[in-house]
Amino acid sequence: EPQKIEGATHYLDLLFTNEKERIQLLSSFTSETILVNAVLTTCKDLPQNFGRINGWPSFLNRPVVEAATLNNKYKPDIEKLFSLLGKSVEWTPDTIGFIAARVICMIINEAYYTIQDDVTGKEEIDIAMKLGTRYPFGPFEWSRKIGLQNVYALLSSLATEHKRYEPAEILKQEAQ
Repeated sequence: EPQKIEGATHYLDLLFTNEKERIQLLSSFTSETILVNAVLTTCKDLPQNFGRINGWPSFLNRPVVEAATLNNKYKPDIEKLFSLLGKSVEWTPDTIGFIAARVICMIINEAYYTIQDDVTGKEEIDIAMKLGTRYPFGPFEWSRKIGLQNVYALLSSLATEHKRYEPAEILKQEAQ
């Protein structure tokens, strides 16, 4: 559970859960910037001084961090925080899934559709994707790093607005 640090004006919560109690606790710490790992929540659903990042497993290993905030006055503080960590910030629209997570989850979903259609195996798809695209991981490796439940939750949320995100049945089964 997060704890208030005397003298701190900005907070970063990488283990954030979108629960009323957690939001109230974080809000009690400061009126300045509170940055949370919230891929499945938008800033519209958070207090005004909150910003959000894509802090899913493996996404923070990159030199660029995807972030969103509805209040531009907090952007310099967020950029400074990440520059101290040797990273730059890419400001994205305040949408569920940011950009990278959406793209990777769609690739994972397509790989599951390929398995579902009995085209080939998981290992072969992982190898082909790494060799063919030079991605650091194949889609099944990525799904294990991100967490298949996270992948499924994002795709299901996006599918309520766009049918193309509908999770493959085998992905749904493995996520449960």
